[in-house]
Amino acid sequence: MRCLVTGATGYIGGRLAPRLLEAGHTVRCLSRSAGRLRDVPWADQVEIVQADLSDPATLPAAMEGVEVAYFLVHSLGQRDFERRDREAARNFAEAARAAGVRRIVYLGGPEPAPGDRPSPHLRSRAEVARILLDSGVPTAVLRAPVIIGSGSASFEMLRYLTERLPAMITPRWVSNRIQPIAVRDVLRYLIGAAGLAPEVNRGFDIGGADVLTYAEMMNRYAKVAGLPRRIIVPTRVLSPWLSAHWVGLITPVPHAIARPLVASLVHEAIAHENDLTGILGFEEPLGFDEAARLALTKIRDADVETRWTGASGRDAAAEPLPSDPDWSGGSVYVDERSRPVQAPADQLWRVIEGVGGENGWYSFPLAWSVRGWMDRLAGGVGLRRGRRDKHRLRVGEALDWWRVEEIEPGALLRLRAEMRVPGRAWLEMRAEPDGEGGSVYRQRAVFLPRGLGGHLYWASVLPFHGIVFNGMARNITATAESLSGSAGQPVAHR
Repeated sequence: MRCLVTGATGYIGGRLAPRLLEAGHTVRCLSRSAGRLRDVPWADQVEIVQADLSDPATLPAAMEGVEVAYFLVHSLGQRDFERRDREAARNFAEAARAAGVRRIVYLGGPEPAPGDRPSPHLRSRAEVARILLDSGVPTAVLRAPVIIGSGSASFEMLRYLTERLPAMITPRWVSNRIQPIAVRDVLRYLIGAAGLAPEVNRGFDIGGADVLTYAEMMNRYAKVAGLPRRIIVPTRVLSPWLSAHWVGLITPVPHAIARPLVASLVHEAIAHENDLTGILGFEEPLGFDEAARLALTKIRDADVETRWTGASGRDAAAEPLPSDPDWSGGSVYVDERSRPVQAPADQLWRVIEGVGGENGWYSFPLAWSVRGWMDRLAGGVGLRRGRRDKHRLRVGEALDWWRVEEIEPGALLRLRAEMRVPGRAWLEMRAEPDGEGGSVYRQRAVFLPRGLGGHLYWASVLPFHGIVFNGMARNITATAESLSGSAGQPVAHR
């Protein structure tokens, strides 16, 4: 079948597209920025269309000839996410009906028990499900609880809380029952749902083999990870709001995303039926221990396919770095530095592509750390998003508080800032051959201020630029020179 995958830059969509290909389907991926799928390993096997679910005029071309359409987008962590998801679902449903799509498949969230007041996140997921089920196109809504897989936000939250806190005072929701499901089982169900009979128009609960409390999940994870049993003391003091801030401080998941995730954990999330497994003739899904073990193996082998950081929100600056200062209608602040390198350009490039995450930023680690904490306290992403792969980057993926905007392999890495600043910022790093066996490292930081606050911000950080940016250029070039031969890899330089 010809399948349309929305959210292909996200955690689930980025894994579903290649598996649909493996199953023999033809795949078209919809993205607001087609260039963000340029570097994924399967890019040349799919059709990529640039469209926006908030703009109905862009959707007919994306839906043309499609038999199965996957709705895998949401605005979690963004302002007014309920309205945005509602509008996206309506536009998607109308376009699918007009194009004669035979089936819609939607990955939603669990339904709270009768009488429970759902969190805004779960309420929005349920509203989207109703819109799609009422669309006139046969729809399968898959209601998934906590997804266990390398790189998922829920798993990262569980992993960091358990690994960093041997003893903890926890909110009451750690005693709620949850039926976590492995990401590979979620993908199996999503692919299988494409072949459901035309008369099927309903929701399905999907879950793993185990029903556990969150506290039990933490201790089961600790056992799988080879850690001592955790001491967990539930208390009534921690509200969901306080819990979200606590999660935001301990884990890489920022408060804007932790808040709706924590609010959803206030409700029990268990499957009330298992119909889809029987209809599709599938084997029973994995249990928690095996799902966690598989996820940890992927992380330890640096084989994380997609991460929760992959999708950038609509609030992120989408415009590319302007080449003409007049483009901004005002000032553009630039910090440029270059250094000769006694090493070939490909050796320098390995260091450039390895920046961030565990390798650090090669300059004044305390300053970077303090700036990261300031960003977290302001509600930003901070530095702890890390990187998907220790050595390789792709266009569109997150790198600490940056987003990879452009890569010219062996030559250019351009990062766009997603930290909280009064303006927009980029950081460019280049490796250029010098024609004599060595190379030249070029570094450029660009800031487009927004209002008076933007100008004051640049002035306030200017005294530190000489230390931070000069040290960065010096240490990157020194690291490139210290690598031995073409097999060398960047060393950690916090």
